[in-house]
Amino acid sequence: MPPPPRLARAALSNVPTSRSSTRNGASTPSRTAPAGKAAARATPARKTAAASSRAAVTGTATIQRAIQRAQTARDARAGAAPKKPVQAGARRQPETPLPNRRLAKPGLERSMALRPRYDAPDYAGSHKLGGMAALVTGGDSGIGRSVAVLFAREGADVAIVYLDEHQDAEDTRRAVEAEGQRCVLIPGDVRKPAFCRRAVEKTVKAFGRLDVLVNNAAFQSHAEDITDITEQQLDMTLRTNVHGYFHMVQAALPHLPRGGSILNTGSTTGLRGSKQLLDYSATKGAIHAFTKALASNLLPRGIRVNAVAPGPVWTPLNPADKKPSDVRKFGKDTDMGRPAQPEELAPAYVFLAAPACAGYITGIVLPVTGSVGAI
Repeated sequence: MPPPPRLARAALSNVPTSRSSTRNGASTPSRTAPAGKAAARATPARKTAAASSRAAVTGTATIQRAIQRAQTARDARAGAAPKKPVQAGARRQPETPLPNRRLAKPGLERSMALRPRYDAPDYAGSHKLGGMAALVTGGDSGIGRSVAVLFAREGADVAIVYLDEHQDAEDTRRAVEAEGQRCVLIPGDVRKPAFCRRAVEKTVKAFGRLDVLVNNAAFQSHAEDITDITEQQLDMTLRTNVHGYFHMVQAALPHLPRGGSILNTGSTTGLRGSKQLLDYSATKGAIHAFTKALASNLLPRGIRVNAVAPGPVWTPLNPADKKPSDVRKFGKDTDMGRPAQPEELAPAYVFLAAPACAGYITGIVLPVTGSVGAI
């Protein structure tokens, strides 16, 4: 079978051309065209193609460099202008610079020059937690206070565990009762297992039940170097932030019904660390792991376990621990360029606590950080 026309032509094109003649019946040797002459004949076309290719590459590179120069100019202009804080919520929130009045530890909310916003006036309850009872540690101020108020707005009675900030705790009690729900104040130290058991018993005695446990109490203290962290500080941080969570869960578990939930307050420092909060970051990372492990452990009992990982939030914890210069710019390094107010965090706790909203969610760490992405 003869080869296809194209293949035949291709094959023939590789055969040197020759001319032969017969003179007086004798054949004359064929003469093959030298390879150099063939190459010479092809050179102009090749040069034209190469020139066109180089021109195309040069043109593309020129366009890319122009785009790059334009973007560099835009970046320079953007860098010269101060970054404006982002306001994307229901109402405008305070921005940096923030008041830098130093507070004595653990910090009273009523002593702050700029009090944290906790009441979320634009948040309307819809009975998501109707008939339930919740216990919130560290509920006297900050995130805990806002969680307690929004839980009450959703129909739950709330027990508040706090250390010794009695004035702040009374303010929270009045705010919860203003929502039409009952509130019990339970002062004490979550580092002590016996107190945790008493706190749960008082809650159950007051409300007849316990449906939601919110582990929120925490201790932090900045240190420039790991060698600056004393054994006393390390013990305080670990026992408050880790042992306290374990103790409260152990005490609450016998009373939590199927459909109940446990919420732990983690932190962005547990996601990416903080060079001046080494021990605190370690405990928050432990809380995230504890949340996931406990969720698996309690799943057969129908009890959900989740965590919220806040970014910078304006609470008494910060002016009581940070240097005044750091307090003024607190939260400025987030993508939104400002710290959150507690009322911007509390709806996440409502969502995770409500069976109607998060009945199919367990073992997650929900970042609420004011920045793009989880980490």
